[in-house]
Amino acid sequence: MLRTVKAKNARTKRFLDNRAPKVVENPKTAILIRGTTTSAIVNQALADLYSLKKPNAVSFTKKNDIHPFESTQSLEFFAQKNDAAHMVVGTHNKKRPHDLTFVRMFDYQVLDMYEFGIENFVSLHDLDTPKCAIGMKPSILFQGDWESTTELRNMSNLFLDFFRGEEVSKVNLAGLEYCISLTHLNGTIHLRVYTVHLKKSGQKLPRIELVEMGPRMDLVPRRHQDPVAELWKQATKVPREIKPKKTKNVETDVFGDKFGQLHMQKQDLRGVQVRKMKGLKKTVADPAMDEGFYGSGLRQRDFRCIFLYHSFSS
Repeated sequence: MLRTVKAKNARTKRFLDNRAPKVVENPKTAILIRGTTTSAIVNQALADLYSLKKPNAVSFTKKNDIHPFESTQSLEFFAQKNDAAHMVVGTHNKKRPHDLTFVRMFDYQVLDMYEFGIENFVSLHDLDTPKCAIGMKPSILFQGDWESTTELRNMSNLFLDFFRGEEVSKVNLAGLEYCISLTHLNGTIHLRVYTVHLKKSGQKLPRIELVEMGPRMDLVPRRHQDPVAELWKQATKVPREIKPKKTKNVETDVFGDKFGQLHMQKQDLRGVQVRKMKGLKKTVADPAMDEGFYGSGLRQRDFRCIFLYHSFSS
C-alpha cells in the first residue's frame, strides 16, 4: 500500500516503514472475531484457533455486528487498524448453526472468503495429551482430492497461508512439534492436530509417533466468495528480487533434478593425440611403385616377402 501520510518524526517513520510493502513480508496476523450471536462451540473453536496462531493473532472477545457476505467495510477497517491479513468470524443462528468464516485480505481489501459449519467438535482442552509450545512452526498435511475444483484449490491455499506461520529458510527436525492434518472426504474437511514425538529406532533417523493434541473439528463448506482475477494477480505476483533466475538450456523436473543441454563445436578428430604405435604410423610411398602390378599399394620388398613365404610353405 502506498504511503499517504507523511512521517512527522522518527517513530512515525518506523511505524509506516513496518507496514510498507517488503520483499520478505512480516508474519501474517490473524484476527479472531465473534459475531452478534455465537454458541459455546463457536467461542471455543475461535479460542483454539487463537492458541494455534499465537503470537501472530488477535482475539476479539466482545461481540461485533459483522456480516462478511453482506458488507466488508468493518473487515477492511479492522484489517488496516491491526495490520492483519487473515480473519475468522464466528457466528451462530438457526439457518447456519456453528458457523466459521475464513477471510483473507490483500492490501486491506477482501481477497476471498469461505464459510464452514462446525461438526463433531472436540477442544484441545478436552484431550488430556501433551501440547506444543507457542509460536512453533507446524508441518501441514493435505489428504484427499484437493485439485478437483478451483474452489478446493483456493481453499487449500487459504488454509496453508493461514497455518504456515513465519517463513523460514531452514527448519530443525526437533522443532517440528506438531502437525496439522486437513483431509477432504465426501465434501467435508476433517481438521486434526497432532503433536510429533521422536522415538528411538536403532537407526540414524528417529521413529515418529503422532498423538492427537486438538482441536478436532469437521468443517462443512457453505458459502464462498472467489477472489477477483485482477486482485488475485496482484496478490500472487512474485517480486523481481526473489524470482528465480532462468539459466539458458537448463531445466528442472518435478523431482528437483537439473538437466542441461550443451552445444559443442565440431571437433577435428584427426588432430587428437592417441597412443603412439608403429602400426599406426604412416608409411612413406616408394617411388619405385609400379602402378600396373603394384596398384594395390604393396611395395616391392613386401611382395618379395609374400612370394618367399608362399614358396617355403608349398
